[in-house]
Amino acid sequence: MQVVTKNPLASPSLMGVNAGASFMVVTYTFFVGTSSLGNYVWLALVGAAGSGALVYLLGSLGRQGMTPLKLVVAGSTVLALFSSLTQGFLVIRESTLDEVRFWLAGSLAGRNPALLVQVLPYLLVGIGIALVFSRQLTILNLGDDVARGLGQRVGLVKAVASLAVVLLAGASVAIAGPIGFVGLVVPHLVRALVGNNYRWVLPYCIVFGAILLLGSDIIARVVIRPGEVPVGAITALVGAPILIWLVRKKVRRA
Repeated sequence: MQVVTKNPLASPSLMGVNAGASFMVVTYTFFVGTSSLGNYVWLALVGAAGSGALVYLLGSLGRQGMTPLKLVVAGSTVLALFSSLTQGFLVIRESTLDEVRFWLAGSLAGRNPALLVQVLPYLLVGIGIALVFSRQLTILNLGDDVARGLGQRVGLVKAVASLAVVLLAGASVAIAGPIGFVGLVVPHLVRALVGNNYRWVLPYCIVFGAILLLGSDIIARVVIRPGEVPVGAITALVGAPILIWLVRKKVRRA
């Protein structure tokens, strides 16, 4: 996502993709009632796709077309919109809050292995697309003009990469809730270790992302035993300082 948007701060949580997925799940629960986690898969995928398309549409308005700055503004707008609507539904009907509260905070607890089997095809397709297009993403990271000069179909690469983002983000949100900052922090850590070759960056992101999430989940389970802190709170504590550091670094370069 950071390659496609040309923005080091881009991630599904900050660009509104996770918020769109959460909004669809909460909206369905609000109007229809309690739903199993298995039904969250389609809802999250539709919400992630819709919010991603809306961000792309808003970021492409104007004479200059899509720019990193406009995408950030569009992502922040969509994030604020869907987050506000989600909170509105939760305030209006407390029963909805009770049904999705722990899921919204992000958690790996109590997940049925059958749910993983249900989302596995989407995860495998998303990962497969990302790995197959890893070489094109490496070239795209050099800039759109350079990529076109090297014979890359920039629009196609961005569209396919965006599809992978929607599949991975939607499936992940469906099974674990909108856990933030993992998609922001891990790519920067991996690039610091292996460079900008995405044939290495993407596989390492899978490994390091799993390590960060599982480590955060372990901390969440033991920090206030016998209770449990939502894992999303732990990843936020880890990711927020890194986000601040990235913003300061970007401002200094500007």
